[in-house]
Amino acid sequence: MKISYFIGYSGGRLDFNGARVELPVERVRLADRLGYYGVFTAESYGSDALTPLAYLAGQTKQIRLGTALMIIPARPPVAAATAVQTIDQLAGGGRFIAGLGTSGPQVVEGWYGEPWGKPVTRMREYIAVMRKAFARQEPMNYQGKEFNLPYRGPGESGFAKPLRSFLHMDPSLPIWMGCGGEASVRLCGEVADGWIPQSFLPHEMAKPKAWIEEGFRRAGGGKSWKDFEIHAIVPTVVSDDVSAGLRKLKRQVAMYVGGMGAKEKNFHKDRMVEHGHADVAERLQELVLAGRLEEAIDAVPDEVIDATALVGPPARIRERYRPWADSIATGLIIRTEQDEAIRLMAEISEAVTAKEAWA
Repeated sequence: MKISYFIGYSGGRLDFNGARVELPVERVRLADRLGYYGVFTAESYGSDALTPLAYLAGQTKQIRLGTALMIIPARPPVAAATAVQTIDQLAGGGRFIAGLGTSGPQVVEGWYGEPWGKPVTRMREYIAVMRKAFARQEPMNYQGKEFNLPYRGPGESGFAKPLRSFLHMDPSLPIWMGCGGEASVRLCGEVADGWIPQSFLPHEMAKPKAWIEEGFRRAGGGKSWKDFEIHAIVPTVVSDDVSAGLRKLKRQVAMYVGGMGAKEKNFHKDRMVEHGHADVAERLQELVLAGRLEEAIDAVPDEVIDATALVGPPARIRERYRPWADSIATGLIIRTEQDEAIRLMAEISEAVTAKEAWA
């Protein structure tokens, strides 16, 4: 089981000199020293996911640099391809993981000014263009429903021609997808090298597993689990007070399920409904959209958080780690604000790996 560290959105704060982006550089260095597999960033409509990784590349030695997620309306696919390859080469090569996501219609249309359209088709073509750019086998020529290179259409100059990047790229740079819906997870199995689940319950993965395997069959060429990674983001809080630790995680769940998306289109709410908590999801949305966030936080049941997180004293976390280790996941991406949790998860992973090696 590979262990990574999720820093999410780069934290920004206001001081007397104005806004400043902050990164947990020392914690990332700690993870690097402890042998963590990767460090992952995110983006939405604030700080971007790539710039922090370029900075962290120069602050670390071996830890892999990944996005969870880089959202596709933020930049054209060739821009994404050249950006991730540039950072990877600056980092010494073989370190970058390009995790992609679609985001939701409020962000896509409201912030990036792109049509929501058909996100599954858009993702398929986005990855295809990135891989063509990586391969450099011929000048770029791609004609799809969502992307056309060279561009042909309204406003064209008439001077466009197929081009090939003069940056020599690594064709094997991994592309992962972050998603949760059936069509997207099937596509992930077909065209991606890994999956970052939108939500992950170790005992409820039979359907997604079947969707991914259908994607393998569509891909052909003998693609199988040996070619594929699944890394679940797991909030982690080390605390002797389990209830207090769970409460620390409720704010984000309330905000995402209740308000991260339109009332009629919220993927986080959809996942909670699929996991059997429809009443809770409806209540959270009602409260958040009414501006009653604190009530929404109180309305999140402990068991909802406990099912997808590792919370409690070290002994409890060790015990509850086992279902993840026995699941289809090949890695965990730990979301934490504690150096203690970074150290503990390294110890647990190492101990379980050593035990299995002797079994």
